[in-house]
Order: sequence, then C-alpha cells, then structure tokens
Amino acid sequence: MEKETARIEAFSDGVFAIAVTLLVLELHVPEFNVGRNPATLIKTLISQWPAYIAFVISFFSIFIIWVNHHKVFKQIYKRNTGLMFANGFILFLVSLVSYPSALLARFYLSDAKQFSVTIYTGIFVLVNIAFNLLWQQATKDKSLLRPGISDQAIKQLRNNYLYGFPTYLIAFASSFFYPDAALLICILLWIYWAISSRKINFTSAPIT
Repeated sequence: MEKETARIEAFSDGVFAIAVTLLVLELHVPEFNVGRNPATLIKTLISQWPAYIAFVISFFSIFIIWVNHHKVFKQIYKRNTGLMFANGFILFLVSLVSYPSALLARFYLSDAKQFSVTIYTGIFVLVNIAFNLLWQQATKDKSLLRPGISDQAIKQLRNNYLYGFPTYLIAFASSFFYPDAALLICILLWIYWAISSRKINFTSAPIT
C-alpha cells in the first residue's frame, strides 16, 4: 500500500522543530553590566533556574510528543479530512507549548506560581485529547492503517492515550493545590509513555 501521509509528516516535523527552537528564546543572557563581576554573574545565572527547569521539561515533553506522533504515523498509510484536522489540532497545541513554558519560567518563584503551573498542565490535557482524536480518526476506518498492524497494537495505543487522559486531569486538578506535585505527575507520565511505547508489537500474530 502506498503511503499517502508523507507531506503531513514533513509539515508536522517542521512544526515540532520550530516549537523546540522557540523554547530556547526564554533562556535570557544577563545584561553586560551584571556579567562584569563573576560572582554577580554566577548569582544571576543561578537565580534563573526556573527558566532552565521549564526549558528541560518542555523540551522533553515536546520530544515525547514527537516520538509518539512518529510512532502513530508509522502505522497510518492513508489520510482523510478528519485525520488531517486532528493532526492540525496537535500541531496547534505543540506550537503553544512555548507560551506556558515562558509563564512557568517567569512566575514559578512568584505568588502566581500555582496559576502558571495550572496553565502548563492544562495544555497537556488538551494535547492528550488531540492524540485520542487522531488515533480515533485513524482507527475508525482501518483501511487508513498499515497492512498487517495487529488488533492488539491498535488497542494498546488507544489505551495508552486513554489512560493518559485521567492522569493529566489529576495533574491539572492537583496544580490548584500542589503545583510541584502536578509537574512531577506530568514528568512521570512522559517517562511511562517513553517506556510503554517501546513494548507495543505492531505486527499481526502469525496465522496457525
């Protein structure tokens, strides 16, 4: 079967690359007058640690999203309008990640810490919904999928995204009271996705 999604994947990779690049813009170099004194420069750099944490978390969150996006599209060979719009929703959200990341970096040490974490975790609730929509669009018409994909693999991918939704909701709800715990939940879920996606067998079982 000829793969029809090459342009979708190329465009998507471009959006992911730009989204990752935008993250680094929040790492600000101190003013020259501050840097003239080594001790002051070191102190200033250390004081910016929320920006470093936000960058690392956001980079790897986008990376994990890209890995999952890549794995999904290895199983999708054809496209339809619903699939393209669902993919567009994912790309729209990925392009927004730099904004809540900037809020997190700037306000994490302020009284607005909880609100910045709430916005940050909220966008990943939407990302999870978008992935569920994408896989639902791809699997409701199995002719869009790669020949030979197993029903078990289809179910495993679906369950991965479905299980992620309540977890992200828990992180979002926790952010109103325990923002640090909410961020930790998101990080643990990304680690789980990175590990679990390697265990999925995408090939059909042999017929006996």
